[in-house]
Amino acid sequence: MSQSNRGKKLPVCAVLLAGGRGTRFWPRSRTRTPKQLLNITGGETMLRETVARLLPVFSERNCWVVTNAEQSSAVRRELPRVPANHILAEPVGRNTAAAIALAAIHLAHEHGDAMMAVLSSDAHIANVKKYRSLLRVALEHASAPGQLVVFGVPPTRPETGYGYIERAARIPGRSSSEIFSVRRFTEKPELRLARRYVASGKYFWNAGMFFWRVSTFLELLRRFLPVTHAALAELAKTIGTRRYAAALQKIYPKLENISVDYAIVEPASKVRQTLAPRKGKLSTASANEPRVSVIPADIGWSDIGTWNAVYELLAKPGSNFSAGPTFTLDATGNFFWSPKKFVAALGVQDLVLVETDDAILLCPRNSSQDVSKIVKWLEQQKQKSLL
Repeated sequence: MSQSNRGKKLPVCAVLLAGGRGTRFWPRSRTRTPKQLLNITGGETMLRETVARLLPVFSERNCWVVTNAEQSSAVRRELPRVPANHILAEPVGRNTAAAIALAAIHLAHEHGDAMMAVLSSDAHIANVKKYRSLLRVALEHASAPGQLVVFGVPPTRPETGYGYIERAARIPGRSSSEIFSVRRFTEKPELRLARRYVASGKYFWNAGMFFWRVSTFLELLRRFLPVTHAALAELAKTIGTRRYAAALQKIYPKLENISVDYAIVEPASKVRQTLAPRKGKLSTASANEPRVSVIPADIGWSDIGTWNAVYELLAKPGSNFSAGPTFTLDATGNFFWSPKKFVAALGVQDLVLVETDDAILLCPRNSSQDVSKIVKWLEQQKQKSLL
């Protein structure tokens, strides 16, 4: 699939962010085998599932993955059909703005300009057919210079762990899918405010799925993060040469540590947009100003951020879920991940039990978001074998 703008066909590329550790999935998730490299839901690894649902909108040869040095070899083994030079390893973590910018300079080097879809590597999407359809809509809408498009997930509950997107007016056009201009992005709200957002019907969860031209992103990077832009412009000169590895090690740690939401998307959304009443077209004070749009994406999305979220995805309410042999008596709402060892549970409710060769996690399901605190403690105790 390709996009056209003034007769020029642009390659369509997917950039998958796969550098996280998934500390809330300890003890299964470790430094070298993070969440995206695990079969969290019992099928393929989350990374493979992510790439599989992108086909045929994106070809594997146009998939790029940004990960880290510790995980890059495992990522290459997971995705043998993705070109090896499309697996980009950060020497240190510098948040999503830097990771996406690293991919952008490589895309610019390979293609000059391209369509760029920025996606996570560890989310669950139930309605794959609709997801693919909306990917095409987003890429088409984002093909115009200066356009930024984000998927907005209709909220199903007043969630305090996600950022929100407030929509403004619907953008007229030929697409059968609704597209709205973005009024603003908001931070993770307290519960009272989250309830108001959900009740209004004007807010979406920000699932971190973005679409734009590489040239659009790099121009906004120059405008909003000039230090990072200048540093990466120097790094771009070394791509494809023997100097690249050393330059990456020297330059990358100096990049600003900030998310793409804070650095690029939110500032771009604050540019005032108006609707020209006669022509019915979205315009700005300057044709060069960015325009941020949101596409409602009711696609059964879940970031599967905790063991409790896995339970909710795989189990019927009130039932037990087990990944291995088990016997239960007067036990309900439990999640057991012990593929090799027999689990017997008597009179317990709403627990998480996760067993690996060297560790066991046991906690209430509603406390599973605190599992990352165990990892922090292990780091403080220098228990590297458990990390």
